[in-house]
Amino acid sequence: MKKRFGIDIDGTVTCPTSLLPAINKEFNLQLTLNDITQYELTEVLDITPEVFGEWFKRSEGEIYRESPLAQGAKTVLDGWKDNHELYFISARPSHLLELTKDWFNYQDLLFHHIELIGSHDKVSTADKYNVDIFFEDKHDNAVSIHENLDIPVILFNTPYNQDPIPNGVIRVNDWQEARSWVDSWLKE
Repeated sequence: MKKRFGIDIDGTVTCPTSLLPAINKEFNLQLTLNDITQYELTEVLDITPEVFGEWFKRSEGEIYRESPLAQGAKTVLDGWKDNHELYFISARPSHLLELTKDWFNYQDLLFHHIELIGSHDKVSTADKYNVDIFFEDKHDNAVSIHENLDIPVILFNTPYNQDPIPNGVIRVNDWQEARSWVDSWLKE
């Protein structure tokens, strides 16, 4: 049975370390993913939100253009593309749609739809597109999507999303674990 998958992009399809080389270079740091214990980076870094925001706005296009794929993402997504609909829903601002599509094409990743909403509140967009399952790396997004839409949410495990999760939010370490859980769910 064909399902519609709602899939976040940054930190989910892209490697969760994608921002770190640019942050380390710009702010003369040597951070690793284990240092990023909160999603809101300015709470972890000794950088004001204003300074970080100005830098990020200047740099985000280049960062997104150069973001590497998460390990295993292409193999798993390629395995789903013919049997399910892949709807990528991201907090990226909408003016980056062409850059985002170019990145997907460069990575040879099929998409059925890409929606850049410019906000982390993905509940209404996931509801609008009637997704059956969601893939996310941001803890509060995962919980909110699950609780509001009563759908399973796969949460990719990172140091910045370690708060407790309810039943229905499934923590996985990689795309292979995600595929395994989805395979079992599809058989139910």
